[in-house]
Amino acid sequence: MTPGLASALMPLLRGMDAEAAHGLALRALNLGLAGRDAATDDPVLATDAFGLSFRNPIGLAAGFDKDAAAVLPLLRLGFGFVEAGTVTPLPQPGNPRPRLFRLPEDRAVINRMGFNNGGLDAFRARFAALPRPLPGVVGANIGINKEGGVPERDYPALYAALAPFADYVVVNVSSPNTPGLRDLQGEERLAGILDAVGAVRAGLGRAPPLLVKLAPDLADAALGPLVEACAARGVSGLVLTNTTTGRPEGLLGRHRGEAGGLSGAPLRDRSTEVLRRCFRLARGRLALVGAGGVSSGEDALDKVRAGASLVQLYTGFALAGPALVPRIKRELAAALRREGFASVAEAVGTGA
Repeated sequence: MTPGLASALMPLLRGMDAEAAHGLALRALNLGLAGRDAATDDPVLATDAFGLSFRNPIGLAAGFDKDAAAVLPLLRLGFGFVEAGTVTPLPQPGNPRPRLFRLPEDRAVINRMGFNNGGLDAFRARFAALPRPLPGVVGANIGINKEGGVPERDYPALYAALAPFADYVVVNVSSPNTPGLRDLQGEERLAGILDAVGAVRAGLGRAPPLLVKLAPDLADAALGPLVEACAARGVSGLVLTNTTTGRPEGLLGRHRGEAGGLSGAPLRDRSTEVLRRCFRLARGRLALVGAGGVSSGEDALDKVRAGASLVQLYTGFALAGPALVPRIKRELAAALRREGFASVAEAVGTGA
């Protein structure tokens, strides 16, 4: 089966409960039913970020494959990188269902999943079992348990456990669905967490790049101190951004009043503005990953021009299916050439 054919079956999934459809999609991926992108990536898409080489800059954001259960099938769809997780030290069920809602009229999703996952031991075992070399880069997104979590203890322990297997690790302090988690984005608290992770990293033989994922709802004035805290503590990059608790005017979906994080098209402008501001503040010290509302090659180029070295999909992929990945790559390659760029790197930040 090809990604295009798999996407043609998406209307069947849309008739199901959103979370049940998601689970079925993961099972289909593991059975090889989503196909693979057999095309060779356009050379203009090859790029480097935080010391790693990517065959293309289009990645899958954390949250889709929380338990690292389908990393290889997802890479075979054509992603340049896949970020699995968020994983917590102990298994936890997450928030009560229903907790995942489609807003198709708005090309959006609201979720309040709450870091539901099978815990570190199972996640680490799956990472360790991945066949190497992989056809792309694999990242791990780490978080803390809702009950009993101690950030200064848990983030370093998660990092150390996954360092032998992950190509990069993302500290998630920005999900809106774990009480108190976003408080960790305060400058002093985040600095303390990063210092603790840094102390562990210093003693490891293999220390993959460390990134931090931030929320789009931070005040503009808060971004500068956070960028400085990260740049001063060996962080290699930022993932910008997570979902928003805001509700822009004009949402049409019947689930628009549900609590949780909103992702997709309504997030695009704000996430891109945060990206642009952080690019200016970072002054080349941090590589940025743009996420939020990407569903076309033009969207991807907008993120790159705002400062992103890499771009992540989530809602667009969940709504459109596997065919979106090769389409975005074709559109981005064409857009780069049309604008006179010989590479992704040439375009980074040109619109910031």
